[in-house]
Amino acid sequence: MKRGPQRGFARTDRVAEQIRRDLSELIRTELRDPRVQQVSITAVEVTPDYAHAKIFYTALMAESEREALAKGLQRAAGFLRHELSRQLLLRTVPELHFEYDTSVERGISLSSLIDTAVSRTADDADEETPAKD
Repeated sequence: MKRGPQRGFARTDRVAEQIRRDLSELIRTELRDPRVQQVSITAVEVTPDYAHAKIFYTALMAESEREALAKGLQRAAGFLRHELSRQLLLRTVPELHFEYDTSVERGISLSSLIDTAVSRTADDADEETPAKD
């Protein structure tokens, strides 16, 4: 039987999104580590064999505190994986690898660069326009 083009998301995408939702809830409600506060899970990438999941996170904190946050998440990875295994209907629950997501910071810096360029362009246009008397 011939299959048509795949519609919707692949199963790995759906599993990744479910892991993202469940991890966010687990971190918010179950973790008591003070290093892991106010963290947001931004994305999850799962390998096709579900052996590994790369968890991208961000937090509004000083750069000096990020290392402690990363250590806290890595220490909690086993507990989080165990709790995920109770919620997900998968034969194997992926090993969790946490990575800090810099896309939010890059977006803010790019936005400020664009705003600066636009304001300079507007200032240059105002200087070139002769004053009408």
